[in-house]
Amino acid sequence: MCMDAQYSVEIADQRETRSPQKVNYAGQRDNMTSDDPATSSSASIRCMIIPDLQWKIFQLVHDAFTERWRNKALLALALTCKSFTGLALDFLWQDLSGLSPLVRCLPRNLWKDIDGNLKFQRTMTIDDWSIFCKYNHRVRSLDTTANTFCTGIWRTLNCPPFPFPLLPNLVSLVWGETTSEVFPYIRLFVTPKLTTLDIANKIIFGLSEQSILLCIPMLCPSVSNFSIHREIEVGDISTTLQCWSHLTSVSTGEVSEAAILYLSNLASLRFLKCRLPSTPLFVATQKHLQLPAFRALQELDIETETLEVLDAFFGTLSVAPKVLSFTITDQTSTTLTLPSFISRLPNICAHSSLQQVEFSIADWSLDHGNTIRITSFQPLTAFRNLRKLSFELDPCLQLDDAALLQMVKAWPFLEELHFNKTRMRHHITSDTFISLLQHCPCLVSVGIAVNWSAIDKHSISPDVPYHGFVHKTLSRAFFSTSKICHPTRIAAFISAIAPNMKSVEAWDIDMYEEYRGFDKYFSRWHLVHLLIKSFSVVREQGRRMVLNAGGTGTDEDRCKVAQPAQETEDMEVDAGGGEGSEEENGTECEYEYLAHSDQASSDLEEV
Repeated sequence: MCMDAQYSVEIADQRETRSPQKVNYAGQRDNMTSDDPATSSSASIRCMIIPDLQWKIFQLVHDAFTERWRNKALLALALTCKSFTGLALDFLWQDLSGLSPLVRCLPRNLWKDIDGNLKFQRTMTIDDWSIFCKYNHRVRSLDTTANTFCTGIWRTLNCPPFPFPLLPNLVSLVWGETTSEVFPYIRLFVTPKLTTLDIANKIIFGLSEQSILLCIPMLCPSVSNFSIHREIEVGDISTTLQCWSHLTSVSTGEVSEAAILYLSNLASLRFLKCRLPSTPLFVATQKHLQLPAFRALQELDIETETLEVLDAFFGTLSVAPKVLSFTITDQTSTTLTLPSFISRLPNICAHSSLQQVEFSIADWSLDHGNTIRITSFQPLTAFRNLRKLSFELDPCLQLDDAALLQMVKAWPFLEELHFNKTRMRHHITSDTFISLLQHCPCLVSVGIAVNWSAIDKHSISPDVPYHGFVHKTLSRAFFSTSKICHPTRIAAFISAIAPNMKSVEAWDIDMYEEYRGFDKYFSRWHLVHLLIKSFSVVREQGRRMVLNAGGTGTDEDRCKVAQPAQETEDMEVDAGGGEGSEEENGTECEYEYLAHSDQASSDLEEV
């Protein structure tokens, strides 16, 4: 809350108990003759006393601005008239980023600010607590991450002259403190009304912290959204989880088999993110999962050491989620186990419901020549409603133009398609890339390796490429280890077929030590990114020129206007693209593109 507003809040709060005076705000005088809208003959003012309408308007104000401007607007409403004050203050205090705003509304001689950290300099009196109680009941959501005060304030707040909780109407708590010493004070905020609890930071859990965590469900039995930092080791968390019967969202670290069984039987659970035990589930547990399990689950995010453990978890399951996300941290045989697991997914998940699939696999095999063929993902074509498909695998991914096109034909609603950022074998042709876009009209973001030689070796044509084909939704692209020589040619082509492109990247920083040519290709693709932004502006200028001239030119004519002049080839050297003229670099460019052929031993080699 802004400093200049904090003392005004007390004034606004006093308006709830005494007749308000005329208010001057932002240079405008309130000319109302009465603070009671009911006495006015204005229809618009009479409308404002309707509680539901007033609440809706204030809710729109609360949701429409950033925190700073939202607080200023709500304070202005609180100072406008008596009928606005209570509701405006409710919204003003509804969501708190830390307790500092509450402390700063206490008398100035109570606290002091030392380098941004608050500290009490005297004892809190009953009068101080009375001021505190004007606002504490209004708070519905608290995130303690932004707290900037010493433990002395925590100790004082731990001794209020009224029963706990400190914020009686709190429904959402994000515990963002970073030390174990402060964790016991979480009990100040666990209310019977609490529905969301997020222990956001990693802290060391000893016996006392674990005891507090076990007691929390008794103090706030209505929690439905529970999250705890994945690296917090709290032993078997199933005891805590089993005390909540209305969980809709759970995000935690490793869970026991008992917890898995309990969560699988919850009819309310829609989101689950957890880490599986390092050993496969017992046969008895798998038998229990044969029964209708995870009936309402919409999103499942699983981390596990190996695909074998993941395969055992899904051994007898039959679910219908919209989102599946898998993180494998210690795999050694991806090329053997991943194809087998993917082939089973159509038997595990309902075909019509699944919309997102994400894999991230760290493979520690010593054989760096391991390769996964894209045909391994062919079973995923059973899911016709896929919106997002993402794979980041340590083994090299072997692309195949025909297989890729056969797959994307099955996903007409695909919005995001991402393959490995680094380890790729065979780059698809530019023709295949265009065909991919044609089959996926909804695509917004794509990550794939493309062989741009067909575009890169020829000067910019005055004709619109691919007979004027335009993909209007594509806005982000990552082209892995794609190598180019002439950024302007590539930028002109991409800008023509994807006029709404906002971001183009390639050569992730993680590749820096593996590729000797990293700096050269990274700088060229960065230039492509900058040029595409400029071409977009030029295209808009051309469109406006046609409109201002009263012309009715076709889209193809407008695209031709937006084509960059060929003389811009000279600009590439000046812009640091690291290239010379076509005659100087033609042979080098042809040699570089040999790395894209199927006969290339590895994309990791520098040509």
